[in-house]
Amino acid sequence: MTALGTDKMLAHKEGAIGWITFNNPGRHNAVALEMWQGLHDAVAAFAQDDEVRVLVLRGAGGKAFVSGADISEFEDRRSSTRTIADYDAIAARASTALREVNKPTVAMIRGYCVGAGVALALNCDLRMAADDARFAVPAAKLGLGYEFEGVRRLVQVVGPAFAQEIFFTARQFSAAEALAMGLVNRVVPADGLEDFVRDHAAMIAGNAPLTVASIKTLVAQALKDEADRDPALCREVVARCFASADYVEGRRAFMEKRKPVFRGR
Repeated sequence: MTALGTDKMLAHKEGAIGWITFNNPGRHNAVALEMWQGLHDAVAAFAQDDEVRVLVLRGAGGKAFVSGADISEFEDRRSSTRTIADYDAIAARASTALREVNKPTVAMIRGYCVGAGVALALNCDLRMAADDARFAVPAAKLGLGYEFEGVRRLVQVVGPAFAQEIFFTARQFSAAEALAMGLVNRVVPADGLEDFVRDHAAMIAGNAPLTVASIKTLVAQALKDEADRDPALCREVVARCFASADYVEGRRAFMEKRKPVFRGR
């Protein structure tokens, strides 16, 4: 178990999977400020652990992934220009760490995934949902402004028409609707979600880490405006794969008709 400075966030690893749990079930895992800091610390710890090859985010209690930010603390922690800036900086730091960690990330979504929950899920590479999942971004019901990067990420995933429908209506969408929009990758029965995610994570973890990391880098570059891309970085991550011991292992395993054992180097 990784120490995170709050009992509302949990982190532990099982083999090659690093599990990060939003542990505030009494409030449907609404994210308090200390949880944003805990998320950052968990991601940073797993980023440095070579044994961990995939990160999975989930909510405790089975009723929610994350139901949004903990609005009950906004009066104290997000009510003035200074406190809003401080809060947003901590949340942005955690979101950036999750989005940019050089390992695949999976959001395992049961129940409510609302507001900040949708933003967190969008910052993961893959989103696997139970058939009982419910999605919403209720900013328009609260009078909140929504940061450009959050809107941009939603547009990248579901397209402008669905992004506007999600924001304009502020209503809840079913898992089936989320799948049709492309908001989630898969929808499975709730009682089979964890096994499904474990199998997927194990499949990813068994592949060559340098190749997987290169694809994450290249996809991120592809989503940038052409003027902002880093062609040298794109070439470098591909060259690193071909120069690796894992490439040698992959070729030999194929010829010897056995499962490769990749080391990430």
